[in-house]
Amino acid sequence: MKFKVIGITGIPLINKGDLLGEFILDAISDMGMEINDDDILVIAETAIAKSEGHIFKLKDLKPSFEAIKLAEKTGKDPEVVEAILQESDEVMKVGPNFIISQTKHGFVCANAGIDESNVGEGLATPMPEYPDKSASLIRSNIQEKTGKDVSVIISDTQGRAFREGAVGVAIGISGLEPLWDRSGEKDLFNRELKTSAVAVADELASAASIVMGQADEGIPVVLIRGFNYPKNLKNNSSNIKPLIRPKKYDVFRP
Repeated sequence: MKFKVIGITGIPLINKGDLLGEFILDAISDMGMEINDDDILVIAETAIAKSEGHIFKLKDLKPSFEAIKLAEKTGKDPEVVEAILQESDEVMKVGPNFIISQTKHGFVCANAGIDESNVGEGLATPMPEYPDKSASLIRSNIQEKTGKDVSVIISDTQGRAFREGAVGVAIGISGLEPLWDRSGEKDLFNRELKTSAVAVADELASAASIVMGQADEGIPVVLIRGFNYPKNLKNNSSNIKPLIRPKKYDVFRP
């Protein structure tokens, strides 16, 4: 299989109320390209949060007693800890400069996905409130403007248990199933696969993350073209939930 991972350049800094879908189409046009059927757009969650105005002004947050105590343990600013707590349903583990929590969306990650990079001084962006809905709205806008059948993935950069470094993961999706269940297929020795499920949305988000970068690259959107996924993965009502492991199967949680 061969596919292209193309960084979309020329997208301006995003502000609340900006129509991100139209910015994407304008930037693609300026690059001398057009949207094709089956293109996949991977969009950084920070761009979504900015366009939706979902941003914390840290100075406006009044740290709770719990936030102050956790700030002392972690070395993080109390206001940042308060933002993390507001975005979390459960705090699971605390260490030097990190808080592992379960977000309101059900994701388990460091610092509830609160991001202080690529925003102005004193600001922080949480994950979008409804990432699947955000993906669906942008997808609908682009399909309405172009008539092309595309998929949209909202991505975040997260660490992983027992491994250093961060990778891109999917936190919202529209038009494509996030999990590719290959059970029943045969391997090279004609053995039937029993429990082989591929987190295809995460793998695409990770590929896009290499192009997006983590510093001043200024590429919040990546276009993936030519990924030959099975047509049964196309789904207009898809969501990210299949990627979230049910709590009862989480053997690492106390």
